[in-house]
Amino acid sequence: MNKNDKAVMLREKARELRKTALTMIHTAGSGHPGGSLSAADFMAALYFDELNIRPEDPKWPDRDRFVLSKGHVCPILYSSLALREYFPYETIYTLRKQGSILQGHPDMKVCPGVDISTGSLGQGLSTAVGMALAGKRDGRSYRVFCLVGDGECQEGQIWEAVQSAVKYELDNLVIIVDNNNLQNDNTCDVVMPTGDLRLKFEAFGCEAYGIDGHDMDQIVEVLDTIRESDKKLPKVIVGKTVKGKGVSFMENVVQWHGMAPDKEQFATAIKDVEEVTV
Repeated sequence: MNKNDKAVMLREKARELRKTALTMIHTAGSGHPGGSLSAADFMAALYFDELNIRPEDPKWPDRDRFVLSKGHVCPILYSSLALREYFPYETIYTLRKQGSILQGHPDMKVCPGVDISTGSLGQGLSTAVGMALAGKRDGRSYRVFCLVGDGECQEGQIWEAVQSAVKYELDNLVIIVDNNNLQNDNTCDVVMPTGDLRLKFEAFGCEAYGIDGHDMDQIVEVLDTIRESDKKLPKVIVGKTVKGKGVSFMENVVQWHGMAPDKEQFATAIKDVEEVTV
């Protein structure tokens, strides 16, 4: 598949991920659509091109690992796992229901494809560092990808984890920052400014890149660059994104951090996503 065809395919997957995430949140009557939609393009690139995984064997020892550090946007992870057939697609209609494998935060004990339970912001990256270090020491070739939020980067533990990743030369660790500048209460700039995150990660010793997190050509290109890099440094992609991306009334509106669309809003949201040109 050439690069153009790949980008078109991945944009179509991102559209399906957005529709699936919206469907499960609307059905559940709760969830986090804003951050799920902003991360959809990265998730499409990872789960439909970059990750070395075997959905039929979720615990394959040499699989690439994925850590959703901002665990509250699990609908976009569950969408990826459902479309990769880790579990039957119809399972999406059980989000947040008692006994479901799809809880409000990812649970590795019940959901196939979830490599680690997450939810406490800032802690997922520390877990990813441990996974990457274990891979090095066990002589395995897998890589660890960790998605963090920009609001999450206000947590001190993020930077403690980065220092460890640099110290141990974890070139098998890829940190992706969903840089949408919105968090639960307001913009990140108002709550606690994070500044230029690419420069910060670079200053800590990482190999860092800044891209448009909705431009699939840029996403594929930077993943190619990182895969071929021989620098003994953890990799970071800071993706400039839009919270609620793809849905007209959700984009850059802080209230959609954690609110489910009603029946009319859901219909409009699906229509908006379907009308996006790929």
